[in-house]
Amino acid sequence: MIRAMSKKRLYQSVVKDLTRSIQLGEFPPGARLPGERELAERFGVSRVTVREAAIALEAKGLITVKTGSGAYVNTKAEIDGALPDVTAFDVTAARAVIEAEAAALAAARITPEEALELKALVAEMSRSDATEKSASDADRAFHMSIAKISGNPVIEHCVKLIWRMRDELPEVKAAYARVCHHDSDDRANEHGAILTALVSNNSSGARAAMRNHFHRLFESMLEATENDALAELKKRSQLHRDSFLAATGAVSRV
Repeated sequence: MIRAMSKKRLYQSVVKDLTRSIQLGEFPPGARLPGERELAERFGVSRVTVREAAIALEAKGLITVKTGSGAYVNTKAEIDGALPDVTAFDVTAARAVIEAEAAALAAARITPEEALELKALVAEMSRSDATEKSASDADRAFHMSIAKISGNPVIEHCVKLIWRMRDELPEVKAAYARVCHHDSDDRANEHGAILTALVSNNSSGARAAMRNHFHRLFESMLEATENDALAELKKRSQLHRDSFLAATGAVSRV
């Protein structure tokens, strides 16, 4: 049974155990997973935690949840195309390597028309009245365009796959959304620096600008994670303090 752990760790543990069961054939392709109540009892968690695990498994491509029917294990072909279980840090580190090289290649090949398209996307990200969705869409289009301009279909495919992880894996998506919500100015400036290097046909400069972009993003994610950990520690400390005061107060009244 899963014992005391954070809500996040709880559903991750359920995901891990169910993934292993699927891989070992306990739940073969096409099989229906046990219901929420049975799974909750099996893992010693709440039904809410089971639902969160199901969402994560569906995002990874392992199951399909059919409303009113239940969750079913996908076919081998569907599972083979499933996304890996990775963190936002894993995704960002990979992007710093792959997309930096894509930028270096693109700098040597970019046309005036392509440069104008990228300039328009940077302008969209920089608009003061841009919505989070429009800015995010422009961000994605900017990076995908650079991958395409690189002229290497393997790099383009890799960048598309990485963006699937960024957009479809719940934890990765949440991590990016949180950071990007607070760094619109940095993001616009960094994309502007990448564009400047590209239109100057400066491959080394484009590579460096792209790496700097992801280095800053990685550090922002680390800071956010550290702040979350500190907030959780303070919350627990306060709970211990309140418990102590309540206990000592009770004793003093006896």
